[in-house]
Amino acid sequence: MRVRKLTFAALAVAAGLSLTACNGDDGTAQSDGSSASSASSTGGGSGADGSDQGGSGQGGEKGSAGQGTAAGSGSDENAKVGKCRTDDLDITAQDSTIDGDAEGTVAVTFMNGGGSDCALSGYAGVDLKTSEGDLSATRSGQESSPMILKDGESVHFGVTYPINDSGGSGVSVTALVVTPPDETKSFSLEWPGAATLPVTDGAGSAVKVGPMGSAGQGGAS
Repeated sequence: MRVRKLTFAALAVAAGLSLTACNGDDGTAQSDGSSASSASSTGGGSGADGSDQGGSGQGGEKGSAGQGTAAGSGSDENAKVGKCRTDDLDITAQDSTIDGDAEGTVAVTFMNGGGSDCALSGYAGVDLKTSEGDLSATRSGQESSPMILKDGESVHFGVTYPINDSGGSGVSVTALVVTPPDETKSFSLEWPGAATLPVTDGAGSAVKVGPMGSAGQGGAS
């Protein structure tokens, strides 16, 4: 009887240990499972998903969604280049007449000194101050194309006028007044061409202005 009791007791202890071990395994598995779930949840923010999405996602934010988008907006804004303002242009003029030409030519230069690119399109306004009053140049009729004048770069256009070979005193020219395209502020400078123009019958201005980019004969290109 004592031997049987001891045996039963030993079996009971062994069975208890076995059950404890099984529960420990299940518990460990559940614990591992919840740990894995927790790790997966945590890793989703900065681990696997964080690496993949953080590498491509965060990189994407910087490259395309974040800074890229900002850069895109900036580029879009930069694409809308403002027009060239009179105050941002260094405007000069020089006589560009070639011997033997039937007309005199003055080349006007716009140099962009405003610190950023600007847009030019069409024709500048040109007026001559003369002893007979203001004389407005008419457009030559040449085709004009919009352009971007980069900071520090220049563009030229020509002003042509009739040469006074009449033998008379003609009309004295005292100044050249230039107004950039789409601007209202003018810039006055010394007239570098012939001192006089022939007297006309008032049928229209014989002074012509070319579009942006047309330097005129003998002008800089």
